[in-house]
Amino acid sequence: MMNRLATALASAASVLLLAACGSGTTAPAESPGTQAGLTEVTVGAIPIGDVAPLHLGKAKGFFEEEGLDLAIESTTGGAVAVPGVVSGSFDFAFGNMVSLMVARDQGLDLKYVTNGTTTTGEVGKDFAAVVVAADSDIRSVTDLEGKTVSSNNLANIGDTTIRAAVDEAGGDGSSLTFVEVAFPDALAAVENGQVDAALILEPFLTPALESGARAVAWPYAQTHPDLDIGGYFATAQAIEQKPELVQKFDAAMTKSMQYAQEHPEEVREIIGTYTKTDKELLAKITLPRFTPEFHRDAAQRLGEAALKYETIKKAPDLDALLPAEGN
Repeated sequence: MMNRLATALASAASVLLLAACGSGTTAPAESPGTQAGLTEVTVGAIPIGDVAPLHLGKAKGFFEEEGLDLAIESTTGGAVAVPGVVSGSFDFAFGNMVSLMVARDQGLDLKYVTNGTTTTGEVGKDFAAVVVAADSDIRSVTDLEGKTVSSNNLANIGDTTIRAAVDEAGGDGSSLTFVEVAFPDALAAVENGQVDAALILEPFLTPALESGARAVAWPYAQTHPDLDIGGYFATAQAIEQKPELVQKFDAAMTKSMQYAQEHPEEVREIIGTYTKTDKELLAKITLPRFTPEFHRDAAQRLGEAALKYETIKKAPDLDALLPAEGN
């Protein structure tokens, strides 16, 4: 088992897959010179599969069609993306839903402009799962009651959705204990007994399952079949002051996400251009859904779970967090 584990992790660990609330510094991923007649727009994005439509839209010229010269800067997560947007270093950035709920709960007036990534909604075939060792006595999501589970960040979308999934199945999500373990190290933590179960996302999930681990929960899909995981945000002030830029960015991202959803093989190919994921692995991983519109009932469910487990102190104002319906 451990030899297979080492092989599985080696094939995936080269990808930078950090949480939307991680810490670190930024490094330019693309910094083209501003083209004549185009407005430069800088977007902070974690180099993971979730942001494939952004890169694909740039490659396909969708941003140029809207009069934008897109510069993508790699971030390690919300600890960089949020202050980057607040300071004006980024016009927009990618961040997960709970990260923004937490930021707003702490007084930062941030708002989504467009959606970014959504669960497949399929239990058994999503890009995030809770896995256990092959010989574990944990067989279902409710068997996680009273167990120790790892997530890449605490008090964020991982532990919130896992607790919600346990609740949704009739169990007690409050009985779980969480510890922080990075995705590349999560399966090893399960195998050596550090945790009973671990949240793992693609591109680490597929090799973990191929190594013999079992998935016992699909927290994104089980929290809500239309759960949006993250999107592109800006400050409310910037959105108000730069409506034309926001409109152009939203239009370009809408084209990009629709194209990405319709052309999954091109999504896999573009991911390989900004990560170091092996082509053979890229061909097998489960991709998220890419839908421009937010699902408010799913966001409501996520907000209720975040409030229940005290990730946030007050219920999120979805009108302030999300763009107006139909926009």
